[in-house]
Amino acid sequence: MKIIIQIPCYNEEKSLPVTLAELPRTIEGGHVVEWLIIDDGSTDRTVQVARQCGVDHVVSHSRNLGLARTFKTGLGACLTLGADIIVNTDADNQYCASYIPALVKPIIEHEAEMVIGVRPIEYIDDFSRVKKLLQKIGSWAVRRASNTDIPDAPSGFRAISRDCAMRLTVFNNYTYTLETIIQAGQKQIPLTWIPVKTNSKLRESRLVRSLPNYVWRSLVTIIRMFVVYKPFRFFALVAAFFIVLGMVGDIRFLYYYLSGQGKGHIQSLILSSTLLGFGCITFLTALLADLLSVNRMLLEEIRYRLLKNEMSAPSAGDPGTKS
Repeated sequence: MKIIIQIPCYNEEKSLPVTLAELPRTIEGGHVVEWLIIDDGSTDRTVQVARQCGVDHVVSHSRNLGLARTFKTGLGACLTLGADIIVNTDADNQYCASYIPALVKPIIEHEAEMVIGVRPIEYIDDFSRVKKLLQKIGSWAVRRASNTDIPDAPSGFRAISRDCAMRLTVFNNYTYTLETIIQAGQKQIPLTWIPVKTNSKLRESRLVRSLPNYVWRSLVTIIRMFVVYKPFRFFALVAAFFIVLGMVGDIRFLYYYLSGQGKGHIQSLILSSTLLGFGCITFLTALLADLLSVNRMLLEEIRYRLLKNEMSAPSAGDPGTKS
């Protein structure tokens, strides 16, 4: 069984040698391990350092496209190279590579198609209280949207089977971590997790430019997840909010009207009518969004079948292309 460890990189010439030094070359059972670097438009010596350290494959972006696009490029390259299992880890050596054999074991034994390495968030000193809270909120939102039990959804340390990789489609431009778990859950792809430890921080996070920026983008990502993957529930709840407020206004007006004091309360009737109108329009939006969601799932299934046929005879060459 061929295992490829992919590492998204952006200006990682200092941390990359430390990360690569910990990676395995074989896994018990005679499984071959190869290394793939996805260079996301680095302006330093990341690629040269990677080759000096014995990396098997390098795929480069001509410009910086972000983590989500880099992850997606890595999956495509690994599939082209004939990977049976893809392991994703970070270039800053955040995750202990000694857990990779345990990470791929459920896939090798056909117990799961995706395995997440769950960090001890509460005990990571480098994380602020706000970041820990957002990690919990994000993981809770993912569990609700995916019907899974993953405690650490933002973890990028994960193993993915070949079939699972062909089924994943990343739409989010900020991060892939939450969305891929939701997709796996919705498509009923067997999913599990194992506890892992982390190493000391080598550099500041590139994903978290500032705390306000991280809070905002995390909230937008969580809301967008529900809009994309639970559209009917999301818009129906919004519709229910407007309808309930509108009914409160109507009840208030009727109370005063039946009491003989309806004069002067026409504003309540106008406001409640407006709110009820918003509620009805939003409910119609929920129905349309649900139909679009069904269409998206059909397109994803068509994409999976086409990709499976295309990858039935994977190339043995190095997909070292720029995009």
